[in-house]
Amino acid sequence: MKASPPLPMGQLLGRMLRSFRRDLYRRAQEAGYHNIREAHLQVFGAIDWGGTRLTELAARANMTRPSMIELVDELQDMGYLERRPDPSDGRAKLIRLTHKGRRILAEALRAVEDIELGYAEAVGAERFDALVATLQALLDAQSQDRHSNATED
Repeated sequence: MKASPPLPMGQLLGRMLRSFRRDLYRRAQEAGYHNIREAHLQVFGAIDWGGTRLTELAARANMTRPSMIELVDELQDMGYLERRPDPSDGRAKLIRLTHKGRRILAEALRAVEDIELGYAEAVGAERFDALVATLQALLDAQSQDRHSNATED
């Protein structure tokens, strides 16, 4: 099979992300999590094991705060999340995983490993590892640039 000409990077990243999320969502459905919507993956993909503030969840998922509130409310109603006072700031709340939420996240992380193994099999482990390292280096460089610009202001 002849390789397709490469698409612009933004299209490649966007299409791969959509493909990845579809695959992960399909696996959640197959595992019996029928109440989970594909949009809920935004929350599970952005939350820290120890809890995350709502504003940070929204920023990590590149979503508006009201959209994230809707998803968090739904997942809280289903028993996957809870809101607790933030010990570092009593006025703020942390969105935390419940036991049920930790269980689904652990299963999702195993599914991600399996998806990544499939990617590595498709292109070779060395090429896949190089891709991951390159993407991480680009993110790190972007983060350093933003940090440098913020301290100069």
